[in-house]
Amino acid sequence: MTNKKTSYRKSIKKASSTRREPRHGASKKHHSYLPSFFLKYPRWAWWFGGFLVLVVYVWVFYYFFVGPTGFRWRALYGDVAYPEGYEIRGIDISHYQGIIDWDHLRNAMIEGTPLRFIIIKSTEGSTRLDPNFGQNFYNARDYGFIRGAYHFWSNKSSARSQAYFFLDKVHLTAGDLPPVLDVEHRPKDKSVEEFQTDILTWLHIVEDKYHVKPIIYTNYKFKEQYLSAPVFDDYPYWIAHYYVDKVEYKGEWKFWQHTDAGKLPGIKGYVDFNIYNGSFYDLRQLCIQNKSDGDDYEY
Repeated sequence: MTNKKTSYRKSIKKASSTRREPRHGASKKHHSYLPSFFLKYPRWAWWFGGFLVLVVYVWVFYYFFVGPTGFRWRALYGDVAYPEGYEIRGIDISHYQGIIDWDHLRNAMIEGTPLRFIIIKSTEGSTRLDPNFGQNFYNARDYGFIRGAYHFWSNKSSARSQAYFFLDKVHLTAGDLPPVLDVEHRPKDKSVEEFQTDILTWLHIVEDKYHVKPIIYTNYKFKEQYLSAPVFDDYPYWIAHYYVDKVEYKGEWKFWQHTDAGKLPGIKGYVDFNIYNGSFYDLRQLCIQNKSDGDDYEY
């Protein structure tokens, strides 16, 4: 009986010793709060993907927000470029400058040189008149500045309607700068030739009224791409080109808008700074010399 019990105990002990214990945690089912989709790829792949998304985000932010207005970012650190070798300086304004304190602006200086000319936004398209145009246009002359007026081109209105709207709202007189056409966008549904024809239509209508060639304002890349036909070289060119030591445009130009981050007494916020490529006498000669036939404008 004793031998039987001993034999039985040995067999039980042997069986228990051969039974393997489960590994630590092997019997536990792994739980994850992430969807199964995220478990298909290794962790390094997700880190790499996140890095690419960050790179794309930074590029998009720079391209759409920093790049087009990079001069503003630089201006925050006082990095406003002032071209050297030019004596005749001016500004261009619109309702974005708000109500101007002309008593303070009267004696404003840019790099030690007096403010000579002011070009004012007047109209846009065939229906929009700048709300501050009348006041700005009158004060510019009253405070002794050479004044001018510019029309902002719209692709939503015909060239003729825009030209006649400008002539109806803007009454230039002797001593004023020639009328200005600000063109910065080309319609996508028209060819370059059709677009150029429209621009020439506006220029010709306004030129017939004032007997002086209007000034064309645009950036130098736009000029080279869309207004490079020889006929446009007959018009005075006002170039917009920021934060460069010299104008990259190879042709002739009269005005250079070199920054829109300028600061002057009497104007809250930023204002565009411009230079004239010539002497003060030349600037006077560029202005309208005689009133249009049959017109007697006072603004």
